[in-house]
Parts: sequence; structure tokens; C-alpha cells
Amino acid sequence: MNWYVVYTKPKWEKKVAERLNEAGIKAYCPLITKERQWSDRKKKIEAPLFNSYIFVQVNEKERNVIFEIPGAIRYLFWLGKPAIVKEKEIQAIQNWLNVPDVFEVMVDKWQKGDKIVLESGPFITQSAIVQEVKHNHYVLVLESLGCVLKVEKK
Repeated sequence: MNWYVVYTKPKWEKKVAERLNEAGIKAYCPLITKERQWSDRKKKIEAPLFNSYIFVQVNEKERNVIFEIPGAIRYLFWLGKPAIVKEKEIQAIQNWLNVPDVFEVMVDKWQKGDKIVLESGPFITQSAIVQEVKHNHYVLVLESLGCVLKVEKK
């Protein structure tokens, strides 16, 4: 079964994922902990990593079952077809969310344009291209995930 990206109503991500899981459809809403400031207090809350998006794993034939859940609006499309997310990309997101806020990465002397494979941290085994080299950090592009990673030098 493939993973698809479902667009939801704003601020309905957790509700839609919960209702889909209750209906027997595997849904994943990656959450991060944020600290919010109110006028009288600070509070830690869990917020979706991707606003208005969740991931669902369904058969191609059962894709329309998603729309029986209130709050699910449409699938995200890529080149005219529903966007498919690879299992390893879902695993990479889960691994990234499960690591501590600070972790060590062993850094060799990288040059701009070098193609490397990360050997530690949440993106272990991911290939990256060194986009920028500064005196206190590197900027890496993780092509398979389509994101940019800043690695600080020690």
C-alpha cells in the first residue's frame, strides 16, 4: 500500500488522523512540541509538523474512503496524479522526530558541492550535497527529502 498526502481543513490535522485511525485506515500526523506564550503563562503544545497535511496509507481502490471523514479535503497531486510518499521517507520523518534536540554529527572537511552520506543523527544513511560552508556551520541539501539541514561545527 502506498502513502498519500491528504490536505485537511486548517487546524484539523490531528482530528482527521485520529478519526481515520479509528475507522481502520492507517494515518500519520507528525507532531512537534512547541512552546506557546500567552499573556499570563507559557505552555508546551503538540502541533503538526506540516500545517493542513497528513499522510495516509490506503489501497489505490480505497482512496475515496478518506472523504467520508469530516475535515479531509483532497489529495495532494504531483504531475496530475496523487502524490505518493515512499515508506523510507515516512520512516525518515519518524526517526527525525524521535531524536533529542541536540545530537552530534562527525564532520570531515567538506567542500561546497561535495556529495556525502550522513553517518549519524536522525538522517543517517541519507545522501546530501554540501551547499554552503561557513566558519561555524555547514548547510546541506537532503535531496530525497527535499529539505535543507544546517549542521553546526564544534
